[in-house]
Amino acid sequence: MTDAIAELFAKVFSDEGVVFMLSIIPISEIRGGMLYAGLTDMNMVVAFAISFIGNMLPIPVILLFIRRILSWMRTKKGLGKVVDWVMRKADKGSKKLGKYTYWGLYLFVAIPLPGTGAWTGALVANFLDLPIKKTLPIITAGVLTAGVIITTLAYTAPDLFRLIVG
Repeated sequence: MTDAIAELFAKVFSDEGVVFMLSIIPISEIRGGMLYAGLTDMNMVVAFAISFIGNMLPIPVILLFIRRILSWMRTKKGLGKVVDWVMRKADKGSKKLGKYTYWGLYLFVAIPLPGTGAWTGALVANFLDLPIKKTLPIITAGVLTAGVIITTLAYTAPDLFRLIVG
């Protein structure tokens, strides 16, 4: 699905714009941005900076306002299912953290697997009522770690990803 989104973005944006857009959306985040950058042979440092900024941009908004946004969304016809999906995702993520809440949050964001990342980590932190002063640096560190992992893979084994993506 991320490759279809990337193709759509590529029709409208430059490679840098595609990297930014893939990084800002919750499905792909920094993983999608850096994979695209690696596959298009973008400058790694530029791509990493764009991906990191794109991935982190919505996180303070999520930490501060997601409950109000979800409450408002519940009042709009047809958005209740989206809210339910978000709530299930946050609940599932919070159960994975266990008793090591802050370390768990870091690992949850840092391990670049589907269903993990800054968006879900911010949702989980919000629903666990974790203070933003503690969670924002932890999520930031997690995004940096995930970025380093995926950048290393995307730039050292791009042929593997070309095979996977098709």
